Amino acid sequence: MADPASAALAASPRSPLWTRNFTLYFTARIASLLGDAMLPVALSVAMLALGYGVSAVGYALGAWMAAFALFVVFGGVLADRIHPRPLMIGADAVRCALIGAMAFAFAGGRPGLWFIVAMTALGGVATAMFQPGVNGLVPQVSTDVQKANGVLRVAQGISTMAGPAVAGLLVAAASPAWAFAVISGTFAASGLSLSGLRLGAYVVDRSESTLQNLRVGWHEFRSRSWLWAVILIWWVLGVFVWGPVVPLGAALVTGAHGSAAFGYAEGAFGAGCVIGGLVAIRARPARPLLGGAVAMFLFPMMPLSASLAPHLVLPVLLLGYAVSGVGWAFWGVQWATTVQTQIPEDRLNRV
Repeated sequence: MADPASAALAASPRSPLWTRNFTLYFTARIASLLGDAMLPVALSVAMLALGYGVSAVGYALGAWMAAFALFVVFGGVLADRIHPRPLMIGADAVRCALIGAMAFAFAGGRPGLWFIVAMTALGGVATAMFQPGVNGLVPQVSTDVQKANGVLRVAQGISTMAGPAVAGLLVAAASPAWAFAVISGTFAASGLSLSGLRLGAYVVDRSESTLQNLRVGWHEFRSRSWLWAVILIWWVLGVFVWGPVVPLGAALVTGAHGSAAFGYAEGAFGAGCVIGGLVAIRARPARPLLGGAVAMFLFPMMPLSASLAPHLVLPVLLLGYAVSGVGWAFWGVQWATTVQTQIPEDRLNRV
């Protein structure tokens, strides 16, 4: 698999990172990431506590993933045709409303599975509108893309570390309704921060149809073997690892170590992400994708630790999740920076 040269990975390291725009974008990302990290844990723990089985949790999380997978390409097209920022703000508003509705539903008792699945599916559609712009905005708010991605990966690690723990504590100490209310607030904070960005001119070509936009995006995608090969690998991982690991991990970890343990495990993963992001700010491999791929050999420690949860003491379990987070974060920085610097800006959201 070809690895793009790293010459274009970063602008001048003397360029200031913490500009007004980047600070607002960082605030938006950490708020949104906190909500993203809290939601699956709050939903899993709340549903299991109310008597729903692992299969029902899987249906709810699977509905989110299926909706996201079906609509994310159209989200990229719309982001390129309109602009990533208004689309992301609108998606945050929808997610805020949806999670708020879930808070009211859980406050009223035991909501029906159909309602939970419907809300998570709609949330997946909203996230599909939000996510393509995440990468597209980074080059617009920072001149040192790799450093920005490293800092953002640290933010993701902090959110992943704090979010599950906060979600688990809110569900256990207060109620699922309070957990969902807080999650709703994180998306509101993200939208408000994004609305404060002051961005330069954004060239938008609306002369082509949506179908032609899709064709152009597909051409950009398939013409880069390093890009589609990595995506193919992650598709397999999504089906066989990411799909089962949350509901099965929640059941195994909480069954072996208590209801708060899954939040602690996800928090340990987040702590590892912080370390991996900090390393990635400084370490700039000559072949970024190769360096990231080597780091990803640490990632299997999470599913392995989850599967062995009944046989591991809690500190060893948490260590496995943390080591996995280091590899995941370092890979993520190398991947995001490569994509953002190798794809033309006007086609980046689609790709």
